[in-house]
Amino acid sequence: MKYYSTNRSVPEASLSEAVIKGLAPDRGLYMPAGINPLPQAFFRDMQRMTFQEISHAVAEAFFGEDVPAGELREIVYDALSFDTPVVPVTEDIYSLELFHGPTLAFKDVGARFMARMLRYFVSREGDGRPVTVLVATSGDTGSAVANGFLGVEGIDVVVLYPKGKVSEIQEKQFATLGRNITALEVDGTFDDCQRLVKAAFLDEELNGKFRLSSANSINVARFLPQAFYYFHAYAQLQRLGKAENVVFCVPSGNFGNLTAGLFARRMGLPVKRFIAANNRNDIFLEYLKTGEYAPRASVATLANAMDVGDPSNFARIYDLYGGSHEAVCREIGGYRYTDDEIREIMRETYRKTGYVLDPHGACGFGALRNGLQPGETGVFLETAHPAKFRDTVEAAIGAPVEMPERLRKFMEGDKRSIGVSSAFRDFKAFLLAREA
Repeated sequence: MKYYSTNRSVPEASLSEAVIKGLAPDRGLYMPAGINPLPQAFFRDMQRMTFQEISHAVAEAFFGEDVPAGELREIVYDALSFDTPVVPVTEDIYSLELFHGPTLAFKDVGARFMARMLRYFVSREGDGRPVTVLVATSGDTGSAVANGFLGVEGIDVVVLYPKGKVSEIQEKQFATLGRNITALEVDGTFDDCQRLVKAAFLDEELNGKFRLSSANSINVARFLPQAFYYFHAYAQLQRLGKAENVVFCVPSGNFGNLTAGLFARRMGLPVKRFIAANNRNDIFLEYLKTGEYAPRASVATLANAMDVGDPSNFARIYDLYGGSHEAVCREIGGYRYTDDEIREIMRETYRKTGYVLDPHGACGFGALRNGLQPGETGVFLETAHPAKFRDTVEAAIGAPVEMPERLRKFMEGDKRSIGVSSAFRDFKAFLLAREA
């Protein structure tokens, strides 16, 4: 399958080109030239399939034209060796717990899949040149990507994150690893980090010296696999007899997760509608209300992974709906929550149900509580383990949050970050010095 740029001013690329480059030369995001629908038999059989079996079937629809069947199956089964269970919170609202991977965050799915896909394409080309993966993070992306690529031969990873704007646990998960992982502590915001990554892809000198790739959700091999767990969630609802009028609510930052859900719907998954849950960085909600997309500087909130002022994947959503604001609004709604409201949602949910939300999941649950209609079943994506925001969650619910052993081990490591300014010239100089 070919992949075109959302800016539509460069030739179409192959899957290997789209995966290795990450960003199109015209600064657009790659989109598949077609979205292959899955057969009805698949949806009938899905409730009897495992997460890996479902994911393999969906992966074949995305990547089967470009990756041999055996290799693709190995990539899927190796990457997804954990579960994504649906858990009831109230009678009509379920949590899709996406925090059972190695770093206890939903991004483990896409990051681990992309690491194996990139390794496959790099080894197949066989020219011996290493790849440098640049990734901007507001929290969980950095840890998922760093751990997904840790020790992968021929691939170096540089994680850029905003100083003082990620939780200590999130920072420890990528800033203590060493080996082929370098952490850059940027004196700025997530949007600054994302800007630096995008600028690097367009710099001729850097591209002449390095094979640059990105593991943010701008990369098709990172965001498309996130469609897998929408299908798995629906299959679990089928088993429960709750698969009618399903509404997915997605805590949204860079919008790769929501975009993957929209692709799942285009592939035939019978989702009634989507809700985008926003924090104070509510650029997408304002677009839904006004039809105008107006990026602005992000502000720090309790739900830090959603602190994005110019979400990259808006370009994909806009393209998917042909630029029609009306079409977007027919399938996607939105809500916004302040820090005080997030605390209150965590507190009340725990008091009434005993379920412990993280700040991002609180936005998702709150949006379903506010927006679910009679006869609908709501599923919110609980994107990270609450222990990753332990101080915030414990203060909100007034109860201790258990620290999983995997997180505890990360906390024992020594931070190895390198501080840089938010100026591109400084970032470029750092990269060139590494090459020397």
